[in-house]
Amino acid sequence: MPDILAENLSEKEVMGSDGASLGTLYNITMDLKTGTLQHLVLEPNKGASDLEFERDDAGNYRVPVNRVQAVKDTIVVDR
Repeated sequence: MPDILAENLSEKEVMGSDGASLGTLYNITMDLKTGTLQHLVLEPNKGASDLEFERDDAGNYRVPVNRVQAVKDTIVVDR
């Protein structure tokens, strides 16, 4: 995958591999020791409350980065 600047991902729409709109990218977490990306923090759309991903204390979904299939105009994650 080519390099992508984090600033270009801010507030990008996140869609499921089934075409459903899941929400908007809120943040990205990483392991500070290794620099490995861990999760996309997703602010869910209304009606996206039945996602199988764990939630943080603010109610945002934490999508493991290994579920990311594509990053273009939208971010596509495997559901």
